Amino acid sequence: MYLCKLIYRTMRTKTLKKNRINVITLGCSKNVYDSEVLMGQLKASGKDVVHEEEGNVVVINTCGFINNAKEESVNTILEYMQKKEDGEVDKVFVTGCLSERYKPDLQKEIPNVDQYFGTTELPALLKALGADYKHELIGERLTTTPKNYAYLKIAEGCDRPCSFCAIPLMRGKHKSTPIENLVIEAEKLAANGVKELILIAQDLTYYGLDIYKKRNLAELLENLVKVDGIEWIRLHYAFPTGFPMDVLDVMNREPKICNYLDIPLQHISDSILKSMRRGTTKAKTTKLLKAFRAEVPEMTIRTTLIVGYPGETQEDYETLREWVREMRFERLGCFTYSHEENTHAFNLEDDVPADVKMQRANEIMEIQSQISWELNQAKIGQVFKVVIDRKEGNYFVGRTEYDSPDVDNEVRIDATETYLKTGEFATIKVIEAEDFDLYGEVVG
Repeated sequence: MYLCKLIYRTMRTKTLKKNRINVITLGCSKNVYDSEVLMGQLKASGKDVVHEEEGNVVVINTCGFINNAKEESVNTILEYMQKKEDGEVDKVFVTGCLSERYKPDLQKEIPNVDQYFGTTELPALLKALGADYKHELIGERLTTTPKNYAYLKIAEGCDRPCSFCAIPLMRGKHKSTPIENLVIEAEKLAANGVKELILIAQDLTYYGLDIYKKRNLAELLENLVKVDGIEWIRLHYAFPTGFPMDVLDVMNREPKICNYLDIPLQHISDSILKSMRRGTTKAKTTKLLKAFRAEVPEMTIRTTLIVGYPGETQEDYETLREWVREMRFERLGCFTYSHEENTHAFNLEDDVPADVKMQRANEIMEIQSQISWELNQAKIGQVFKVVIDRKEGNYFVGRTEYDSPDVDNEVRIDATETYLKTGEFATIKVIEAEDFDLYGEVVG
């Protein structure tokens, strides 16, 4: 009898394998941040959690922004459903923007997903994963970026009415995180070796309006620069209407604030800006950019544009193209318009043919490539402080303060000639320049 019990117990223990939760992140930096918070919560509950490795329980954090991103999210879900069917994984949970936006459709079309969660359902998702939501974990995240930089999400949601954008549908209204919580988070990141904070939100300029009744980005920055260990603070995703100009004073005064601003302008033709509901004009936007250049001459401006918006005529496009030539942006990305249901622009006819959209985007990027090449040639012989992000083949790859990870220029240093430590800063002299990359050598 005793032996039977022992055998039974041994058999039972063998089948009780410990779950390993694999979190997969698709989409933007806001999603990266959300995945990191989720992983921090799971770890605090004693769960074995990894990011994009192997695990028998899978959480897919989806993107639902534009067609390509939605397609990638759906394909990833289908890929893991196949793995579930093949017995390679036990459970699949789906969260994030696609799930928030299309939950009923997804439940109908891919019903064998264990559960779908929206963007605001973190406690429920944790419960499904056998963990408790811990309110006290301010700033406790498992970062997935290289150890030297991390995203700091200062607000959620957006109150802007842009006609082409589905973000408010997926993320809700603007909601700022209090300054004291963000400082705590920054201190924890710094204690873990983070040297660069990349501030993100749907719109940084709106920060504070809901909780402090004023645009309070400048005050937040003044608090963040006091955090020991943080050397660079970078600003992503500012809106051109109502930009708080006191931010530029802080940028000039505080060496930790990178001379860098990501300000998605989308278009410049007045008729398109009006239809996009951007609340600005070509004259106002040009005046704002000239004020940036005057106030902070060293500033690198990154922008993104949309071509092929409904009703965009050849004349509208040429206005945009010539303006790109004139403004000589240091960094620029161009996207083709994606017709998104439940947005204001969805009521308009998506009348620019796909091949014309693509041709216009390519032409803009060719112009930008030439501008970038010319600006980079002027950097030859100059010396920059560079953070080393990684080693790639025979090169150490780093960035100046004028470059954001993954989207901007990089600095390459010959690894056969010198040794550099990833995550650390080095003083680099530029010896060669291409359209988007610089080559340098260590000085000093």
